[in-house]
Amino acid sequence: MKVGSLTAGLCSAALAIATCFASATFANAETITVTDIAGRTVEVEKNPSKVVLGEGRMIYTIALLDQDNPFKRVVGWKDDMVRFDPDAYRKYQAAFPQAADLPSFGSPYSDEWNLEAVISLGTEVVLMNLGNLLKAQESGIIDKLAEAGVATVFVDFRQDPTQNTVPSIQLLGRIFDERDAADAFTDYYQSQMKLIFSRVEAIPAEDRPIVFIERAAGYNPAKCCSTFGAANLGRLVDLAGGRNWGSLKFPGFATNVSLEAIFSDDPEIIIGTGGNWSEANPDTAAVLFGYEATDEMVKERLGALATREGWSDLSAVKSGRFHSVYHQFYNSPYHFVAMQAFAKWIHPELFEDVNPDATIRELHEKFLPIDYSGVFWGSLEVEG
Repeated sequence: MKVGSLTAGLCSAALAIATCFASATFANAETITVTDIAGRTVEVEKNPSKVVLGEGRMIYTIALLDQDNPFKRVVGWKDDMVRFDPDAYRKYQAAFPQAADLPSFGSPYSDEWNLEAVISLGTEVVLMNLGNLLKAQESGIIDKLAEAGVATVFVDFRQDPTQNTVPSIQLLGRIFDERDAADAFTDYYQSQMKLIFSRVEAIPAEDRPIVFIERAAGYNPAKCCSTFGAANLGRLVDLAGGRNWGSLKFPGFATNVSLEAIFSDDPEIIIGTGGNWSEANPDTAAVLFGYEATDEMVKERLGALATREGWSDLSAVKSGRFHSVYHQFYNSPYHFVAMQAFAKWIHPELFEDVNPDATIRELHEKFLPIDYSGVFWGSLEVEG
């Protein structure tokens, strides 16, 4: 449900009462000092019972730690998971019905965020994304929360996921008092990443094909294209033994590129990202990956993307090296699954024994409170 604006008088009263309550509670609770992913020293309540998520998709991570119930300490969030990954939301809601009752506060980095409502819940910790650190600082929201006795902690699974996933998980493990769960997952994460790292180092530069990542391929059928630089999924391409087209072309996280540039360079491999955006954007032509996706739908949608005007002439399409992957891997600690898929697409013989399908199933069996279903990547089928 959406939390509306409160009247000015009621807000002031609620803020004053909540500030006193939060300060008293904070003073009596066991606190720890942590360094968050932004490098900030933060005094935070250990094992908090009331947490607000600056982004709903942080549930991907919290589910690894609070495996009995990822929503047991979450008292509010942003509704991005509901809107942009409805398959996952419905999967979690079926297992944990309380998810449907969580208030959505919108973005904590904009004027829509209802600070008074957040504080009035007795919130102890607000989790925010590293990529929005500057916005949070400029808005003054961090200081306002601190005045009310609410700690703000920054984590990162998007800006530099290969470097910040392990420290982010360990940080949350300390705060949630779930260090054993954090250790178990990070050990698994590192073993899965090293499965690729250990072989890629020996691949000479001339044997590393150019790979173009089409970010949110087909989300808006009338627009193309956005891609990643030497970051996020672009970084995973480089680590999986390819040469990311965007890493060679521009600095920074991501940018828009012209079709002419893509067609002119004719990259050897193309990997799009997709997700179930049909509810947020009914006109989308994206591959609707997720827990409710089917092989038939993936085949149809991927084939349609390959037949867009001009695309059928590209080498990647003709050779069947035209692929797509679940977009939300770019913002979760599960990106090692995507990297294994990338490695098999880029160097199929070298990684013949690597099985990302088995990996994602094992991830669910060992670490997640929901069962595996759906489809999360696919490749174009070509005749002959």
